[in-house]
Amino acid sequence: MPCRYNLRMNAPPRWIAAAAVPLLALSFAGAAKAVADPYADARREFVAAYAEAGRKPPATTEDSRALRDYPLYPYLQAARLQSRLGDPAAAGEITAFLKQHGDAPVARSLRRSWLMSLAERKSWAAYLDAYREDVDDSSAARCNALAARVALGRTDGLEEAITTTYLSPKSLPDACDPAFDWLRQRDRLDNALVLRRARMALAEGEAGLARYLARSLPDAQAGPINQWAALIEQPRGSIEALIAAPDRSVEAAALLDGWTRYARSDPEGAADRYRAFTQARALDARAASPYALAVALPLSWRRTSRSLEFFALADPIDFDERAHEWHVRAALWAGDWARVARGIAAMPEPLRTQNRWRYWAARAAGQLDDRDAAQAGYAAVVPTDNWYAALSAARLGQRFTPTVVAVPRDDAVMESLRTQPPFVRTRELILCDLDAQANREWLAALEPLARAERAQAVRLASGWGWHLQAIAAAAREGIFDDYDLLYPRPYDPEVRRAAQTTGLPEPLIYAVIRQESLYRADAASSAGALGLMQLLPSTARLTARKNGLQNPSRAELLTPSVNVPLGSAFLKSLMDRAAGQLPLAIAGYNAGPAAARRWLAETPVETDVWVENIPYNETRSYVQRVVWHSVVFAWLEDRKPRDVSGWLGTIRSPAVDAALQPAG
Repeated sequence: MPCRYNLRMNAPPRWIAAAAVPLLALSFAGAAKAVADPYADARREFVAAYAEAGRKPPATTEDSRALRDYPLYPYLQAARLQSRLGDPAAAGEITAFLKQHGDAPVARSLRRSWLMSLAERKSWAAYLDAYREDVDDSSAARCNALAARVALGRTDGLEEAITTTYLSPKSLPDACDPAFDWLRQRDRLDNALVLRRARMALAEGEAGLARYLARSLPDAQAGPINQWAALIEQPRGSIEALIAAPDRSVEAAALLDGWTRYARSDPEGAADRYRAFTQARALDARAASPYALAVALPLSWRRTSRSLEFFALADPIDFDERAHEWHVRAALWAGDWARVARGIAAMPEPLRTQNRWRYWAARAAGQLDDRDAAQAGYAAVVPTDNWYAALSAARLGQRFTPTVVAVPRDDAVMESLRTQPPFVRTRELILCDLDAQANREWLAALEPLARAERAQAVRLASGWGWHLQAIAAAAREGIFDDYDLLYPRPYDPEVRRAAQTTGLPEPLIYAVIRQESLYRADAASSAGALGLMQLLPSTARLTARKNGLQNPSRAELLTPSVNVPLGSAFLKSLMDRAAGQLPLAIAGYNAGPAAARRWLAETPVETDVWVENIPYNETRSYVQRVVWHSVVFAWLEDRKPRDVSGWLGTIRSPAVDAALQPAG
């Protein structure tokens, strides 16, 4: 495993850009002539030894002094000990290593593996010596610790600890069985406890676990559990059965849960059956309110006009934040501006004063001919720097300029952080492609810092080219508006070529890269999307074929020079099929072209209304952020106010009937 000497791009060695250790600069006539990397040789030796540690026992030859002095040497020791978990002779070394390093990041992986090994061998005393409740928090580790206490007779507080573990709404690993058996043998795992857990499982939708637990309960207790489980598993059939048998009893919570699931799976069907349902269950207007709301929400997600009918049937006391928001969105879609204004006014203050709803309150005021209120509302949102701020500027007829809030640079603090061992280790782990370990070291390094120091740590990570963690750390600190720091352009050659080929603006390509991967070229999602622009291999192959390019391998999709052109070409194809409508194309990039097409209306819809009514929260946020990022990147090019009046257009069905269909 070679160390990386460039940042997954065409760049100088990263240790030249910003070293993680004190560097000696030789300066002549005020110009830096050379920068030394004191760890270069030891780093190469470490990488070779680390790769070898996972393949075979360590060599008997002694490590060099440089390697033993290298900041990551404990990681090599841990890797070597990991390969000797089954060796009885290594037990003392492993125990000593874990005691020496405590809960430090370098010890965590080894401790997990060591605990698993000890549990398999039922070496319970050693297990409890190594176990750290605050670190080893998996269900299996916790249950093995309980089993160890049972085996060793350490029963003080054990009953309470096992009971707490047992009361989980999710299935637990087999490692928990010995502890639960111990509780059962003492008649402490009684029907009341089983029933309590079964109801917890039902509340989480875990019907299978609830049914399993009900098997040990008497019929009088098991019956309601199984009835609720049926409402989870087959909501429509179960609701129809309850309509047909109005005298059949059912718990109120189970009934509402089943009805809600029915409404989400078939909102139009639930709307059609609402009257029959409420009559069969003898629900008056107040009692029927939550059931009306359960229908209103999924209807609004489908942008169906009937949703407003059901929102009107619901008692305002039953509205939570989501109901308030979707009530207003449904009114927006219907063009009922008076209802929009009333709906926003009815929101709780923390929700009503969010930038989103301040913007829409201003829009409603404008539509209702209260120009002064509209202008004041827009003006209050403009300085907040987001999708709604740019929209507000456009509504005011203004060009938009982001409001920069820069983090002051403190070179003394940065130099202090750079030389602290946790940051030295973080930097070296990055250079050696040990990203997971680098992330753990980084978070541990940040934890004890004061807020001002953490802000400088963001600058440190950015200087390393570690943009993902820099931006994530900045977000945790509430730092969003230092655009020079948080909107870097590390892939200019690739982005420039892609822009020239596709005709897409460079700021838009960078906006997608930032939102999709936070600049991480080797990013891989759980869905299998890869690289900077998070392309599925199938999409990448199809895009390559349509553009006369060679089919990319998985490894090539992790290469910016391959990923960025293909991602840009795919986005360009979506733009073409969307007739140049950027929000529609961006929605298709995130949720899939077919989903975006389903969200189109028969007649043109104002862009801001259409985006606000995207039913997927993730996609709505994605569209808003990508378009916002593109404005920031464009502004950074020349620092001139941007014309965003184009955001005030409409979204319409493209003329081509096949528009936004899945490619191919």
